[in-house]
Amino acid sequence: MPTRKKTAPTPEGAPLTAAPTRRQSPATLTPLSGLDGAFLHLETPATPMHVASLHRFDLPPGYRKNFAAEIRRQLARRLHLAPVLTRKLAPMPLQFANPVWIEDPAPDMDWHVTALRLPAPGTNEQLEDCAGELHAQLLDRSRPLWQITVIEGLASGQVAYYVKIHHALLDGQAGVMLAQVLFDVSPTPPAARRKKVAAADDATESAESAGSPGLLALAGAALKHDAAQYIKLVRHLPEVVTTLGGLLGLGGASKAPPKESSSAKGGLGQNFAFGPNTPLNGPITGERGFAGVSLPLDALKALAAQHEAKLNDIVLALCSGALRRYLAAHGGVPRKPLIATMPISLRRPGNTEYTTQATLSLVNLQTHVADPVQRLQAIRDAAGAVKALARTAKNVIPTDFPSIGLPWLLQSLATLYGKSKLAGAIPPIANVVISNVPGPQLPLYAAGARMTDYWPLSITEHGVGLNITVMSYAGTVGFGFTTARCAVPDARELSAALQAAFDELRAGPVKRPRARKTVAKKAAPKTAAPKKAAAKKAPPSSP
Repeated sequence: MPTRKKTAPTPEGAPLTAAPTRRQSPATLTPLSGLDGAFLHLETPATPMHVASLHRFDLPPGYRKNFAAEIRRQLARRLHLAPVLTRKLAPMPLQFANPVWIEDPAPDMDWHVTALRLPAPGTNEQLEDCAGELHAQLLDRSRPLWQITVIEGLASGQVAYYVKIHHALLDGQAGVMLAQVLFDVSPTPPAARRKKVAAADDATESAESAGSPGLLALAGAALKHDAAQYIKLVRHLPEVVTTLGGLLGLGGASKAPPKESSSAKGGLGQNFAFGPNTPLNGPITGERGFAGVSLPLDALKALAAQHEAKLNDIVLALCSGALRRYLAAHGGVPRKPLIATMPISLRRPGNTEYTTQATLSLVNLQTHVADPVQRLQAIRDAAGAVKALARTAKNVIPTDFPSIGLPWLLQSLATLYGKSKLAGAIPPIANVVISNVPGPQLPLYAAGARMTDYWPLSITEHGVGLNITVMSYAGTVGFGFTTARCAVPDARELSAALQAAFDELRAGPVKRPRARKTVAKKAAPKTAAPKKAAAKKAPPSSP
């Protein structure tokens, strides 16, 4: 078991805390969106709702500093650049609605940044197991919902860094924005920008910053939020009806082009079907497993170009191939194809809010197709239909909605669903979660150390014991396999299967598009037709 290291004190000998930020005022209360609140209310000990990432770093030659202490000091100076890191929950009385975010004036950095050491020999397998154990632990809701663990003792001489943050705080793309605060683009960290504090606030900041909002302020924030959401729903109702009518062919104008809309309708049917029952799909417990593998980005882009596919299609095809191999060794590949649920971002260009702005879609993984190239082509068509639908309906999919009464309902449903074992009794809507998030392509640094690996970890749920999250970084694509151990005892079987699927697809033949063959066949009869007609008319005129 890893040994947890004692907190390193600051040079002054006192535990490090961030400097107090601005005072707490009821006017600055920020209600959680409906979607963010759902991640809180659906959380149970068996289903933690935080996301994370695991990184390895190369320390500079001759590095003698305490890496964890340096990370702690660096973040303490930058908290004002990412307000999400100082947000904590203020629950509503009796939990009648979503809680609100308030600001923690002085987060305890000794709690938020900790360190541990792996026992010898410090293999990568031990690192992955350690990340799985950390990922199973719930965050403390009385504090800002994030934590970093520095992991030392690796046989490679590197140092690792596991960071987790609750999904109620942000989605995948917001996590990429947060990385711009956590990490640097050069070995020498830039001087942190000072936060501007108004002079009027200085005199009262220390006396009022620790105050919590009162009952009336909390209730007022909830009612104001829900009133705004009801108005928004009413305003958007005509657009929702028009969009759904166009998608379902019930009349009304669809914003998608005619060809795109018709092709989407033709391919969507294969995505909207129940998946087969597999060992991945059943009730789960709180233990987590993890494995990560990285592939070269250029090689995946080359495969996409060869097969006239998107990079996301290649990712889905590799995951499909890995699942085929894994299931072949664990009960057999089902005749019915597996269905993946795939997050689709609803974030508009330029939006920098630290909130969840995504929805879920379904895509057929075509796991019943044995040939890897044919499987890729089928996945390409299925995923293209989903993307066309998402583009059409993007503007009417809500990420916020009224929340009064919602905590009671969702918490009751989450508890009932887990205890009733329904996940093992009903056909799964989806067999696996697959998410592909574009990440930074420049090398990143933390406290002067260069990041070499970026592996994401995410959420598993009752009925879906496997989550595959993919993040591109500095010329590589990192695949993170987060598993419920009761569903997948050894996550490294999946990472090995993905590497084999990658080798298989690269070795497969490149098939030419069908469109070129059909054009060639249609062109031949047009030139031959006049000759045949002349030949038929020739006999009568020969005598």
